[in-house]
Amino acid sequence: MTERTALVVDDQSINRLLACTLLQRLGWQVQEADSGEKALELADKNRYQLILMDISMPGMSGEEACEKLRQRPDIQAKIVAYTAHAQSEDYDKFLSLGFDDVLIKPLSRQRLEEVASSC
Repeated sequence: MTERTALVVDDQSINRLLACTLLQRLGWQVQEADSGEKALELADKNRYQLILMDISMPGMSGEEACEKLRQRPDIQAKIVAYTAHAQSEDYDKFLSLGFDDVLIKPLSRQRLEEVASSC
C-alpha cells in the first residue's frame, strides 16, 4: 500500500492536533503548518495527497495559499477548506476558489474519513 501523506494547515494548535490525530488513526502520515506561508514551503519539499487548509489565518489566508498551490502543476494534492466560518451556501464559493471539498469545524471523524478515503 502506498503511504498517504497529509498536510494540516491551521494557526490554532488545538485544531491541528485534532485533525492530525484523526488522520493518523486513519493510517495517514501527517505534517503540520501554522500558516499559509509555511504550507507553501512544505509543499515545495514534500508530496501530499491531502491538504487541509484553514481559511482564516494571520498573514496569508487559506484562500490565497490554495490559489498559489493551484498555480503549481507539480502539486496534485486534494486541497480541502477547513473552516468554522462556512454556511452551506459557502460550499460553492470554496470550490470556485480551487478547493476540492470543505470540512466544517468542529471536525467530524466520519466526514474526515469520507474526504480522506477519496484521495
